[in-house]
Amino acid sequence: MKIYKAEFIKSADCLKNCPDFNLPEIAMIGRSNVGKSSFINAICNRKKLAKTSNTPGKTRLINLYNINDKLIIADLPGYGYAKVSQSEQNRWRKILEEYLLNRDSLNCIIQLIDSRHDVQNNDLQMREWLEHNKIKIITIATKTDTLTKNQKVKQVNSIKKALNADVIAFSAKNQEGTKEIHTILNSIVKE
Repeated sequence: MKIYKAEFIKSADCLKNCPDFNLPEIAMIGRSNVGKSSFINAICNRKKLAKTSNTPGKTRLINLYNINDKLIIADLPGYGYAKVSQSEQNRWRKILEEYLLNRDSLNCIIQLIDSRHDVQNNDLQMREWLEHNKIKIITIATKTDTLTKNQKVKQVNSIKKALNADVIAFSAKNQEGTKEIHTILNSIVKE
């Protein structure tokens, strides 16, 4: 899929405020600071489409992006950020659950896992919850450019084993994995 149009549409604080676009939708989920915004910018070949931050927990809303007028990408709030109050974490969890269970146009989830670390408990819990609710998942190992070739192979294999899933190695800096992701997006658009 060649992306010729990518635009931010809207931020929504809950499902009822997400417009219905009558287009297939994919959502991105992962721990805070896993690289969701960098992922969007890289696959769309735009530097500032999605706002990036070095501070975890910045994405607090559902951010919606239009891709080629054929696909919607939803960037969901990250999970696992300890410096946010329990009430705020619970509010985010409710937003996530409502969106993931009730968004009719949702085709699949892209779960981003930071390749620099082992799979975390909250990654596993999210995975189990998604599988329990029969939501299709694509797994991406982010930030692979920070690893040596041997470290990358080891970490990607570790993620595969922990999640019992295929994993695409991805780097926003050197575009690793972008072609595979475009192929997946293209298949979603054609479904």
